[in-house]
Amino acid sequence: MGIKALLSEPLARYIVSQQQEWIARSVQVQDEWRKELVTKARNTQFGKDHFFKDIDTYADFQSAVPVSDYEDLKGYIGRIKEGEQDILWPGKPLYFAKTSGTTSGTKYIPISRDSISNHIGSARNAILTYIAETGKAQFLDKKLIFLSGSPTLTDTGGVLTGRLSGISNHHIPAYLRSNQMPSYETNCIEDWETKLDRIIDETIDQPMSLISGIPPWVQMYFDRIIERTGKKIKDVFPDFSLFIYGGVNFEPYRAKLFESIGKKIDSIELYPASEGFFAYQDSQNEEGLLLLLNTGIFYEFIPTENFFDENPRRLSIGEVEVGRNYAMIINNNAGLWGYSLGDTVRFVSTNPYRVLVTGRIKHFISAFGEHVIGEEIEKALRYAMERHREVEVVEFTVAPMVAPAQGGLPYHEWLVEFATEPANREEFIADMDRRLTELNVYYDDLIKGNILRQLVLVPLRKNSFIDYMRANGKLGGQNKVPRLSNDRKIADELVKINNA
Repeated sequence: MGIKALLSEPLARYIVSQQQEWIARSVQVQDEWRKELVTKARNTQFGKDHFFKDIDTYADFQSAVPVSDYEDLKGYIGRIKEGEQDILWPGKPLYFAKTSGTTSGTKYIPISRDSISNHIGSARNAILTYIAETGKAQFLDKKLIFLSGSPTLTDTGGVLTGRLSGISNHHIPAYLRSNQMPSYETNCIEDWETKLDRIIDETIDQPMSLISGIPPWVQMYFDRIIERTGKKIKDVFPDFSLFIYGGVNFEPYRAKLFESIGKKIDSIELYPASEGFFAYQDSQNEEGLLLLLNTGIFYEFIPTENFFDENPRRLSIGEVEVGRNYAMIINNNAGLWGYSLGDTVRFVSTNPYRVLVTGRIKHFISAFGEHVIGEEIEKALRYAMERHREVEVVEFTVAPMVAPAQGGLPYHEWLVEFATEPANREEFIADMDRRLTELNVYYDDLIKGNILRQLVLVPLRKNSFIDYMRANGKLGGQNKVPRLSNDRKIADELVKINNA
């Protein structure tokens, strides 16, 4: 065992012991963070506008701080971009994480000197927690690759600005720098496909032990290596033993990724975003991701069925229930207040608090009142894939077809790019549709009432989703295609690309 692996073991034990301490005090820890955040931001412009000096109880906080999104905070962020200080959080942000939004255009998410440890420390702790549980640390002595955005930063009103993954690249611990791949110069390449080829050039003959990234882009990396070598990933990288991922549900990609690898390896799921690092998989044996309650974020939760009410009730961590879907709201030490992430989560445990990310609050299909959500779509596909083991899915999205050109009943249209298609397509469709009726009573009623017909599957040609992302300037990095939409904007463009 090398020195890095050897030294990681006592640190891993220490981190887990610290983790157990705050887990035992989860509700109290969250209340302490609420008070600390309000106290520190009392003299900011936001704090003055929302009377932070008068906040004492959680009820006071709820009355003073409204649920918001980026558009609601855009005026404050605009003042920070113009160089002003003490707007949302004391001083100026250390960084702006630049991210694209569907309604707000480019977003500039503040990361402060206080909040950067949430992003960097949480990623480190996910790995150390894995080491503590499994005793496996040898991968630290080999090469590690983080498929990420460019670390090149620009200036916005005196604040360094870039993609979150690029910002994080600047904070990789010095002791891992010698292991990290690709090179800094290659990481700075903006064009994803050019960058990918260069990454392969640099890594193909290296002892890669850890690979991290969003599953569809890791799959693209694997596909290019297999095309170049004619070998499975395990034969190209015999030391590859740990896959770290986040950003999308892994299940639809699992079969194809492991088929590409050629062996079963351990994996760690992360839940990071520009707004914060919220959770990570703390066990190889337990379901769900450990919600990080002691890293500068005060969480609130709104039951999804109430989210669009005029004044929905917000729940603190001590009030959530296992099995319910919630929209997650954050307040953090970078100055995001009552901020709706747009994500929905479901608790699978409250001791400790573990969640599954179930979708996006605005990503659903309810053209006919069914309100089908991302988790239901993914479960239906996973069910069918388990019954049709030959099937491998590259990517997919689902949209309503309200007025079919050929006439007849409307339906849900599934646009799927397969690596391997089902041997019996009709049975595969029937299995998906049956599982969806079991998961969503409203969809079941619409099917039984002849309001909707059975779902329609449209297989897409190879690289349809890559071509779609390329056409929209979103190829690579942290970008991903929504799994479902309540309109046909994405679906129609994919069909057009598929038929070109």
